Amino acid sequence: MSKKVIEGLYYTKSDEWLKVENSIGTIGITDYAQEQLGDIVYVEEIKKGAKLNKGELLTTVESVKAVSDVYSPVSGEIFEVNQNIIREPSLINKDPYGEGWFAKIKINNPEEIKELMNASDYSEYRKE
Repeated sequence: MSKKVIEGLYYTKSDEWLKVENSIGTIGITDYAQEQLGDIVYVEEIKKGAKLNKGELLTTVESVKAVSDVYSPVSGEIFEVNQNIIREPSLINKDPYGEGWFAKIKINNPEEIKELMNASDYSEYRKE
């Protein structure tokens, strides 16, 4: 079964996605990532106001199979956290690109976005 990859988002090699609107980025994990993890049972609290550099740890998710780190695709400040996934982690499995988003970040350096993959590049990367 082919994993869902959404056009218009940016992707990392560690399977995070980033949706950019103005200078705000919404961060989540890909359909591929949630499927690899299996049923997600816990998401570590994400700190609002945290300043992260690109590639730094955003949070940790636990599934029935594994514990996995989620990294920030860009540098910036977390200004909104999706509390719904803290209360109901299965949202990430059900809707990784919608209700299952993790956090919103004020992007410090828009240049970093250019280092991320687009949908077709990510699809190619995941085929390998």
